[in-house]
Amino acid sequence: MQRLNETNILLGITGGIAAYKTPDLVRKLKAQGANVRVVLTPSAKEFVSPLALQAVSGTPVSLELLDPAAEAAMGHIELAKWADRVLVAPASANFIARLAAGMADDLLSTLCLATSAPLYLAPAMNQQMYRAAATQQNLHTLQTRGVTLLGPAEGEQACGDTGPGRMLEPQELTDLMASAVTTPLLAGVSLLITAGPTREAIDPVRYLSNHSSGKMGYALAKAAQQLGAQVTLVSGPVALSTPFGCRRIDVQSAQQMHQAVMAEVANMDIFIGCAAVADYRPAQQVEQKIKKNRDEMTLSLVKNPDILSDVAARPDRPFVVGFAAETQDMEHYARDKLSRKRLDMIAANDVSKQNIGFNSEQNALSVFWPSGETQLPLCDKHSLALQLLQVIAEQYKEKQDAQDRRKDTGSADR
Repeated sequence: MQRLNETNILLGITGGIAAYKTPDLVRKLKAQGANVRVVLTPSAKEFVSPLALQAVSGTPVSLELLDPAAEAAMGHIELAKWADRVLVAPASANFIARLAAGMADDLLSTLCLATSAPLYLAPAMNQQMYRAAATQQNLHTLQTRGVTLLGPAEGEQACGDTGPGRMLEPQELTDLMASAVTTPLLAGVSLLITAGPTREAIDPVRYLSNHSSGKMGYALAKAAQQLGAQVTLVSGPVALSTPFGCRRIDVQSAQQMHQAVMAEVANMDIFIGCAAVADYRPAQQVEQKIKKNRDEMTLSLVKNPDILSDVAARPDRPFVVGFAAETQDMEHYARDKLSRKRLDMIAANDVSKQNIGFNSEQNALSVFWPSGETQLPLCDKHSLALQLLQVIAEQYKEKQDAQDRRKDTGSADR
């Protein structure tokens, strides 16, 4: 389904290294059915070719405010009226400042003042420029005027710095624009996700853990936010950036993850336990580093709290989704876990297969619930997350409807 079918999107591009990604952004917007017209600022032409953007958009690129050919038909007003949505990506610190000041000294800033369409900015700049008090004040000013900010993301930047200021990726921006046009699938839903491994300390320098990278859980958090959910992510130690728009709580051990989940879950509609939580921990953590003075060493292990079971046992339980990473008899063990822990749904994958599961960019899932099942074939984890959330949303709504019917029946009986 083309989620942006016949939506007119005016894409404004300002001067910044992230402008090199905009031909791909245009392509992805058009793949979702959007009609795209592009406006370049003078400095943006130094980073991306107007000819390349014309080729992927299929329409001439607008460059100058005082273009005699365009002005004959009041081109800037025509463009402002044509747009259903205006997206500025990348939005530089300079452009953000001029827009906040209400300036109209080039075509793009003039269009932003002249249009009645919703305006979206995807900031992109050095992390220190983004953190600067002036930039933060300008962004706040624009938000109070109804401008929607998309990002920025955090991570390594072209200058070598690391921090907030990266433009969101073209696929992320496309998904967010699609969500803005349609009613998001998870609008109004509060969702709690666990992700990554846990580390169970043996001594100050050693721990027990597993191979989980956290990529599947982070993909779910990112996709859920794009689908309109309010996402809280409880994360074990991973080398991943916080998905845009998500609240992140960092933990190390299974006990810490249990405490964080129990502190948050009362206010949640859906809980997804995607973390690879250690089943056991050392009975005692040695205060000093253990020296290698014996040929053998015995560790005594005790069981960790079961997060999934404890969430599912609550009287005010949310819709509970578990994960099962198996190496054999996947369906048998997944269905047993679904029943034994009283889950609403479980997503299982076979981590014994190559290029799937832990540390991989791809995954495939078998999804089970008490009255049904479905198979989600191998694909990248973000696409898979969107598919899984579609299934979760359907079953969550079905359960909510059933509960509402029971309430109505109970009221009628009284």
